Amino acid sequence: MAKILMLVGDFVEDYEAMVPYQMLLMLGHEVTTVCPGKSAGDTVATAIHDFEGHQTYSEKPGHNFAVTGDFETLNAGDFDALVIPGGRAPEYLRLNEKVLDLVRHFADKNQPIAAICHGPQILAAAGVLKERQCSCYPAVSPEVQIGGGTYVPPGDGMDTAHVDGNLVTAPAWPAHPAWMREFNKLLSAD
Repeated sequence: MAKILMLVGDFVEDYEAMVPYQMLLMLGHEVTTVCPGKSAGDTVATAIHDFEGHQTYSEKPGHNFAVTGDFETLNAGDFDALVIPGGRAPEYLRLNEKVLDLVRHFADKNQPIAAICHGPQILAAAGVLKERQCSCYPAVSPEVQIGGGTYVPPGDGMDTAHVDGNLVTAPAWPAHPAWMREFNKLLSAD
């Protein structure tokens, strides 16, 4: 089974961190969660985003999500794949050059990368979306396009995933079944 690195930060979207983490463990994969400035045993605060009929999503406090690895000492070469959940964390994580270098490592090695919702903000900032197709939360679509990618809209709902080579992306947590199914196919192929 695969060794997967999950990149989180404070106010990561709760469902987009916890549910994929549990799904990947259930499938037998090893998942290490990391956050800049935090070590194994620390936690990040999560936020729950919901679609309740407003012009944008609403936000409520979530849970404390466990960090299981040390970001500062990790070796990207020890991992087979990368998961980038959404929420508000990507907007500031993309300002960290080590985060961007980490993403570039997985992209350069053509290893599986799964990003959801606002996670593609990090992909765009790392410069790995040039000539790639990418789904994301619709409000992130300008960043995908500015980053040289082609935005793939969610279709009739927020429950679809898009695959472009080693990249599996989705618009929001309702897409978990499709997103994780497609990501697991890539993991199984490796």
